Amino acid sequence: MRLSYLGPPGTFSEEAAVRFGPDAELVPFPTITAAAHAVLTGEADAAVTPVENSLQGAVTETLDLLIHGEGLHISHELAIDVVHNLMAAPGLAIGDVKRVYSHPQALGQCTAYLAAHLPDAEIAAAISTAGAVGQAMSADVPSAAIAPRRAADLYGAVLLAEGIQNDDSNMTRFVVLATKDSAATGDDKTSVCFSFDEDRPGLLFGVMERFSGAGINLAKVESRPTRTGLGRYYFLIDLDGHRADPKVAAVLEDVRGLASEFKIFGSYPRYGSAPGA
Repeated sequence: MRLSYLGPPGTFSEEAAVRFGPDAELVPFPTITAAAHAVLTGEADAAVTPVENSLQGAVTETLDLLIHGEGLHISHELAIDVVHNLMAAPGLAIGDVKRVYSHPQALGQCTAYLAAHLPDAEIAAAISTAGAVGQAMSADVPSAAIAPRRAADLYGAVLLAEGIQNDDSNMTRFVVLATKDSAATGDDKTSVCFSFDEDRPGLLFGVMERFSGAGINLAKVESRPTRTGLGRYYFLIDLDGHRADPKVAAVLEDVRGLASEFKIFGSYPRYGSAPGA
């Protein structure tokens, strides 16, 4: 199996890919979008992409791929603990750091440490946490990066501080994107999105009422702009059960009739029952 992921090697996405497919051939890509598209072109069998963080919320690039793209489905999910470390070139002390590089999600998850220990440092966004280490090592001013421990080994950096995330319960949920979802296991989730052409009281309640009446638990509800104007949204739901379960299938068909747009992202084993989880 070939698994694509947000590279370069040393990212949390690589860690998730290894966790999911320990014997897979890993193929890094410069963006989440590129990693996902590799599945459609046949360069990879599946893509491991982050979809939400327990502190920062949704990873919108992955959600938008599912909402607006075609041909990709969620086949599995898994979650990993996120431990952020401050690292820099050998010989550089924390007091010398003038700039800190990392992915925006990682920077947002380390605000307390940065405010306390590097309040005057410039904050610079990078495409990935591992890529941030390379940028820091070659920067024109004394710089550090926030990244997983493995990135320090890959780039020859040294750790200046470990575990600098705001919250030790920090976790990132990843989804595995493939050309088809998974068969029912008896312990599954299904992800869907929908939108409405009109805006009037009770539309969203009507959908929630269908799930409640059928006794189907909703694990997550959120929204994303439709890109057609302010106040227009897609609603995204993760629900307990597989799309092939008769009870779930009946409610999803009801929701399809209520919505102007409706899409099933996929059904997949709940985290903990997926391979490598």
